[in-house]
Formats: sequence, C-alpha cells, structure tokens
Amino acid sequence: MLSLVPSKQQEYLNNIIEKGTYKALNAIGIYGNNASGKSNVLNAIELLEKLLYLSARSNSTTKLPYQPFLLRKGYELKPTKLEITFIFDENRYRFGLEYNKNEIVREWFYCWEMMLFERESNIIEVSSEYKGSQELINAAIEATRDNSLFISTCDMLNVAGAKSIFKWFDKLVSINGIETQREEMTTVHLWDHAEYRKKIKEYLMLLNLDLQNLDILVEDIDARRLGNIDKNPSNKLIKEFVQGFKTITVHQTYNEQGNPTTQLMRWDLDEHESEGTKKALHLSGPIIKTLSEGGVLVIDEIEAKMHPMMTINSINLFLNKATNPYGAQIIFATHDTNLLTYCPLRRDQINFVEKNNWQATEIYALSDLKYFDETSERSDINKEKSYFEGRYGAIPALGSFISKLEKWYG
Repeated sequence: MLSLVPSKQQEYLNNIIEKGTYKALNAIGIYGNNASGKSNVLNAIELLEKLLYLSARSNSTTKLPYQPFLLRKGYELKPTKLEITFIFDENRYRFGLEYNKNEIVREWFYCWEMMLFERESNIIEVSSEYKGSQELINAAIEATRDNSLFISTCDMLNVAGAKSIFKWFDKLVSINGIETQREEMTTVHLWDHAEYRKKIKEYLMLLNLDLQNLDILVEDIDARRLGNIDKNPSNKLIKEFVQGFKTITVHQTYNEQGNPTTQLMRWDLDEHESEGTKKALHLSGPIIKTLSEGGVLVIDEIEAKMHPMMTINSINLFLNKATNPYGAQIIFATHDTNLLTYCPLRRDQINFVEKNNWQATEIYALSDLKYFDETSERSDINKEKSYFEGRYGAIPALGSFISKLEKWYG
C-alpha cells in the first residue's frame, strides 16, 4: 500500500502538510530494481482515474482493463482491487472497486467511514447520506451497466454526492517521465496567462539551462498542408486553418575572448535544444500548475533525460512551504540515488518496491524497516550508501551476475 500519511518521526517537519486535523506528506519517492513494479504502482493510480472517467461512457460490450496476476496459482481468476483514500473539502473519503474483464464485482464509497453506497454485482445500496435527488439516484441505479461504475453513472447524471472524487481527480496529473511531449500542451495553455508565464520562466531559469529567455509563439497552420485531411469524412469539422505553436529559446552570444556580447541568438527549441531542456519545458507547466493550485503530481522516471541537480531542484519546490503554499504533493519513481543524500526527504518519504516469493510487487517505506534488535534506521545514516550496500533491498543482485560473467569469459 502506498501511503502519504506521515509516521511519528521528528525530522523535516516542514515536509508535512497540515489541514485541520489531517496530516500528509508533500512528497513520496519510490525506488526499486528494473521490473520490480515501480511503474505498476503508479499505473494503478492512473488506471483508477481512467475507470472513473471512461466506464460510464463506454458501451455495454466494452471489456474492462483486467490483467490478473498469473504467477501465483489460484490468482488468475481473482478480480483486480483498487482503493483510494483522499481528503476533499476537509472530509475524508474512501472509494474502491473490484472488477474482472466483464463486470464490476464490487464498488464502495465511504465518508468518515460512514457508508455512502455499496455495490455487490448489480445490487446497489445507497445511504441517505449520499447527497442528491432521489429521482436521479434511482435513475443512476437503473442506468448502471455491469461493466460501468455506479459513481461514474451518478456523475454523468449530475448526482451531487459523486462530485467530490471527480473534483479531487481533476487536480491529479500522471506523467511518464520518458515520454513527456503530451505535457507540453499544458505548458502552452498556461503561457497565455501572465502570472503562469512568469512562474514557468522562473522555474526554467532555476534549473540553470543557460537560457536568457524563451517564448511560445502560436501560429496558424493551413490545414490543407496536412496531407489527406480533407479526404477523411471524420475531419469535416476541422477549420481551414488550425493553430500550432513553436517554442523559441534565447541564448547569449560571446566574442572571441569568451566575453558576452550585446547580441542574442534565438532558435527553435525542437531543433537545437537538448532532450533535457525539452523535458524541463514539458514538465514546467504541470509542475507550476500543481504548485499554484494544489493537487497531486505523479511522475514515473522523473530523472530521465535530466541532470540530478535539475531533479533535486524540481522536487525541492514541493518540499518548500514558500514555493508550495497550497499543499501540493508529488509522487515519483526514480533510480536517482543522489536524492537519498541531497534531497531533504524523511524516512517515511522514501519507499522501496521488491518482488516477493510469488513475484508480486510489495512496497514498503524506509521508516517501516526494523533490524534484528527491533530498532529503526537512523535519520542521520548515509542512505545512499546503505541502499547500494543492499541494506534496504530493492536492488539488482549484481554479485551473482558478475560471477557468471567471470565464468563465461574466464
């Protein structure tokens, strides 16, 4: 279970968000060997989001994204279970479901551990605490198909009780840190707002990318230049001109002695900048938006294509109350062990994933580890060194690998 509830450790107390009686961590990092399941942990969050938004809008024959665990006998037919607990408007909600490829087997929604509704197959029991018109709730019960979520059907019919979870997920962004082109659109949309544009520029300057300035230019593109677009009947609604954009970066030029000149060089980001600079621009929008509005940012492979200092600086924005005034949270998976030394993370903010005897992924925090004498890891320990030494698990068994290589080439 991935948890952002802080333990009782007295370290980096500023890394704890407090809202009313609730406390939560502002960041969680996940470490583990390749193929250990780091991405699957984060994918489960995105999968739940997709089920919420898409299940009520699919048709009655659509198969659900069911992938049973095949490596343990007896589990190949077990339903997939997903559950999330979250805070919204100072209320604590718990939503979950179980499903197979054809149907939602169970579904439940609680507030303060008080049942709002429970579902067993096609039997749906709704509490009087579930807000909304009884007529609409009855219509949602009638309209919920075997392969769709009741809460999604409620939202589609504008039942008030369903809105909390959708409003919470509206502020959740999931990103694949290797393929970040999709996130560039968020940055482009924010660029139109002066305050966001200023913050994006400040963020990129913080990363020391040797940029003097940058600009995003929106331009009209003749749709007829896009090939056979007019021959496709589904594109009849596309206008003659569509909008595109181009990001221009500005650099200082230098004379023969290496001194800066008064001349600046402008060029297209996509043509001349490094992959790390491109990723920084792509991520700048989602990062700044999450920090400015609150919410949760989930990034897999956060360090991909970026220098460790860029990764550290980006995470530190979430750890600093001055740059994170609205209690935004970041959940990231990484192989970057520099963060264990140079990023001010609490022990309960450092998580590891490892395969168990059935090759299923298990997740645990550094704060959960106990030694033979029942003592916990010290806060002042060199965590990076200890991780490489194998004290925390979740690393490749390279020793046996090297021994085999020696035999092959010996």
